[in-house]
Amino acid sequence: MMRVEEIPLNQIKRPLPRVNDPDKVQALMESIAAIGQQEPIDVLEVEGQYYGFSGCHRYEACQRLGKVTIKARVRKATPRVLKMHLA
Repeated sequence: MMRVEEIPLNQIKRPLPRVNDPDKVQALMESIAAIGQQEPIDVLEVEGQYYGFSGCHRYEACQRLGKVTIKARVRKATPRVLKMHLA
């Protein structure tokens, strides 16, 4: 089951390092500032903790804009599913 909600940025763990394209982040910052975030990022909720593996450019753009929350599709998962994402 998946739901879309606003999640505090500081509650989303990003366990896999990513290098973002600065031009894409800047373009997203301009878009989000002008019209808001249109596409949610995807996060896993495992035992009350949020883990993000996609939407890295949107996440950074919201961070740099000083947003407190980000729109996210939340899918509940087990620790086993989380471990598969980390493999």
